[in-house]
Amino acid sequence: MPRPSQADERRRQLLPIVAKTFAELGYRRTTTAELAKRCKVRENILYRLWRDKKAMFVASIEFVYALSAETWRRLLAERGDGKPPAERLLQYESEHHGESGLQRLVFAGLSETNDPAIRRALRTMYRRFHRFIGEQISDYRDGDRRRRPDIEASAWAVIGLGTLASIVQELDLLKRSGRRRFMADVGHVLIEGRTAT
Repeated sequence: MPRPSQADERRRQLLPIVAKTFAELGYRRTTTAELAKRCKVRENILYRLWRDKKAMFVASIEFVYALSAETWRRLLAERGDGKPPAERLLQYESEHHGESGLQRLVFAGLSETNDPAIRRALRTMYRRFHRFIGEQISDYRDGDRRRRPDIEASAWAVIGLGTLASIVQELDLLKRSGRRRFMADVGHVLIEGRTAT
């Protein structure tokens, strides 16, 4: 297997800082000078690694998914407590949702969807989240493929729940314990596929 290039390795090192900066300042308020300052490099170094600020932002959107998926896969690889993977992920997210602050980066991106590259990156990110969550829900429901449309809708609803939980957190609408209960209770309804009666 070929070794990663030095540029690839440097991107991997700097991307968490770049993403965090975009999450804190938004797309428009973030300058390449500020990114360079926080990364402790000269601006021209950033331009050697990424074509422009938009490319840095798109890479940051991709990083949001990669970090979440890596965290979730690591959690699922650990010896569990006997709970199905969907329940373990739901419990983890109810306790840790929003800790990285990277949801702000996604919100910043949503205000830039008139840009085709940013729009494409967000669509790809959300589709990847949808596929991952849908697989967990499908396994949780014993892989019942006849219920696939319901599983797809449930996966989108879980994404919506995460978005709503981010809004609740950002606006401080519920205390942390209330947010945990909210995510856990509503999340269980969504992954189980129960319908309101």
